Amino acid sequence: MVSFEIFLTAVEVIEPHAMKKCAFLTIENREGWFIDDHLVHEPLRALGWEVDDVVWHAEVDWNAYDMVVIRSPWDYQNSLDQFLTTLKRIESSSAILQNSLETVEWNVNKTYLFDLQSAGVEIVPTLHLKNINGDVVSDAIDQFGGDEIILKPTMGANADDTFRIGRGTDAAELQQICTLFQRKGCFAQPFIESILTEGEFSLMYFDGKLSHAIIKTVGENDFRVQEEHGGGVVPLPNPDSELVAAANRVMGALEETPMYARVDLVRTSQNSFALMELELIEPCLYFRFGEDSARDFAEIIDARF
Repeated sequence: MVSFEIFLTAVEVIEPHAMKKCAFLTIENREGWFIDDHLVHEPLRALGWEVDDVVWHAEVDWNAYDMVVIRSPWDYQNSLDQFLTTLKRIESSSAILQNSLETVEWNVNKTYLFDLQSAGVEIVPTLHLKNINGDVVSDAIDQFGGDEIILKPTMGANADDTFRIGRGTDAAELQQICTLFQRKGCFAQPFIESILTEGEFSLMYFDGKLSHAIIKTVGENDFRVQEEHGGGVVPLPNPDSELVAAANRVMGALEETPMYARVDLVRTSQNSFALMELELIEPCLYFRFGEDSARDFAEIIDARF
């Protein structure tokens, strides 16, 4: 018979290795950001995980972690090469990176919209502009048949460098915007009026299954829906079946099922739901608006491991 003293010694040796370790990649300065990933910490601990919030560009031995989840590194677009280098280091370590490097590399350039369109997904009409100037912008407005368009970078986040341009936009302001985009890729999309009257729909998926949904509304005297720009959030406990079907089509078009995804859709003038963006890198997942979503996310992390 094994003595009680020997059993205790065995527990003392094994127990420190029983806790799995997870890192949530985040931004260095969190002031002014709406981050609710901390809601996942306690459910993860209950599943036997130790959780650290780790600044994405910190010097870290990634082999010390079992799982690294990209959560809120919301300045990555300012140092994209460095960010991707960090992810490659994680991918080459013993840690599991979620979402995968392959998924991130595909999703980091918004030209993925054209891939999804080719797969049968309705997207907000999008033009990829090059050598942008006033005439190019004017032609884009004409092509969409309206009076306003949105200009945004092909690689970006948080609605940074996103502009609402109309036929009456000041010439000097337009020139500044064109100069900015001469140094980076640019998309043009028609301005969708329903964003002002209804908002943008966001549906959160965990491991390919719908978790919860919200409506993001614009800030006062603004056209952007991000909370950091004054936007609001309204929970959507019973999303329209056609809205869910549109989001499901987006998810069904993916070659790989990501651990998490946020599908951002807007209502068109034809009353359909078109994809604005598919967020697979570092989307806010609005856990505070989804009952049990934080626990479900923790369980998905545990299951993926």
